[in-house]
Amino acid sequence: MITNLCFHGIGVCTQEREDGEARYWITSDVLRGILDLAHDRPDIKLSFDDGNRSDADVALPALRERNLSATFFALAGRLQDPASLSPADLRELRNKGMGIGTHGWSHIPWRGLSHDDARREFVDAREALSEVSGGEILDAALPLGRYDRRLLSQLRDASYRTVFTSDRFRARSGSWLQARYSVTASDTVDTVRAVLTSRASVPEVRNFTASLVKRIR
Repeated sequence: MITNLCFHGIGVCTQEREDGEARYWITSDVLRGILDLAHDRPDIKLSFDDGNRSDADVALPALRERNLSATFFALAGRLQDPASLSPADLRELRNKGMGIGTHGWSHIPWRGLSHDDARREFVDAREALSEVSGGEILDAALPLGRYDRRLLSQLRDASYRTVFTSDRFRARSGSWLQARYSVTASDTVDTVRAVLTSRASVPEVRNFTASLVKRIR
């Protein structure tokens, strides 16, 4: 089993682009402390969502200092946003050994999209990110973590290698659908350490059950 940890913004969220964004930002000290926990732990996988500028400015140097890698799920619609990763940033991340995945175009839920919107989020965004980053995009992270059976079928048809959720339980290595724990502003190094060292808890079992329901509804 593996534990997928997901980060968003690092530092201070000076302007929310959507309600509640600030609660997913953590300090650089907390990030570094968590990365220290991940050192020499192949059962811990790291990822960063939303393509915030802090991914390149803060996360990349911290990862390289510890000889760690991560996958960065960027938004194609924010490539020209100065607060977000630029095409040059994505190429640098690739060149430094990091993975690049897609988080879609506009950071909207993918469940229930129209045909045209689905193409933009699943296909057009993937192609745009592939072109600017200089490599293939194989993995996707679900914006806001929402999904159902129809959406998963669409993503399989789009030939994604792995799809990541925010379901908060441990995952089987190699599974097509991978649950992650989002690290939030309320977390500390100690709360994350507790997740990494504890056995399966009642909330994890409940989250796994909820995931099963989402897959068949």
